[in-house]
Amino acid sequence: MRSIWKGAISFGLVTIPVALFSATENKKPKFKMLRAEDGSPIKYKRVAEVDGKEVTWDEIVRGFEVDKDRYAVFTDEELDELRVGGGSRLIDVVQFVDSAEIDPLFYRTSYYLAPESSGEKAYTILLEALTRKNRVGIARFSLRAKEHLATLRADENVLVLETMFWPDEIRVPEFDHASVDVRPEEVQMAEMIIDNLTSDFDPDAFHDQTREAIEEAARAKLEGEEVVSPTMPEPTKVLDLLEALKASVEATKRAS
Repeated sequence: MRSIWKGAISFGLVTIPVALFSATENKKPKFKMLRAEDGSPIKYKRVAEVDGKEVTWDEIVRGFEVDKDRYAVFTDEELDELRVGGGSRLIDVVQFVDSAEIDPLFYRTSYYLAPESSGEKAYTILLEALTRKNRVGIARFSLRAKEHLATLRADENVLVLETMFWPDEIRVPEFDHASVDVRPEEVQMAEMIIDNLTSDFDPDAFHDQTREAIEEAARAKLEGEEVVSPTMPEPTKVLDLLEALKASVEATKRAS
């Protein structure tokens, strides 16, 4: 693994030198646009909307849309001056909270933090303290010239930094939710299904079936084999909700 950022965790008067590593990897199938007649890859050009002429990188400036089709143009130097903490190499922990207080909607991207040799002891102390207290740190830090809100938490033997959406980026659910009457036995049936399907989380039990099907089909195409679509069972139509719940309870009982 290669670090993408180096800096330090700062909390209280303690500073811990660390390196930042991506904790996740995007493995979604990637498709490239090709010309149908010969399979030649398609390239895209940067053109101006007004006349369709191609624009080179040295002719491009950054514009912020203030109103419809009205842009304020900024130079790189002006943007650097406006970025709060843009040049800072600190993960500045401003407070600690119980992990249950943070709605998962806030989480954006996960990173691993590894200690530099001079910070091994302080890193281990913070790791154990967070684990014992079951707390997470709320921090500010800059990555790729952008300021981020983030959490700092212990995950077994490593510190994990998770960038967060800012509060005003979280949408309020603005849709109608009809009030309906439910029977107690319906809720009890739903609880039984939940109980029957409750078990320890095993991440190895889950895999991307669509990605695997695409990869297998791609290999079959190159080898001249027939591509067969996976068959999916048709859902059983049950009109009565209580009957559906009862059937689900029995099915989950047999599966558990």
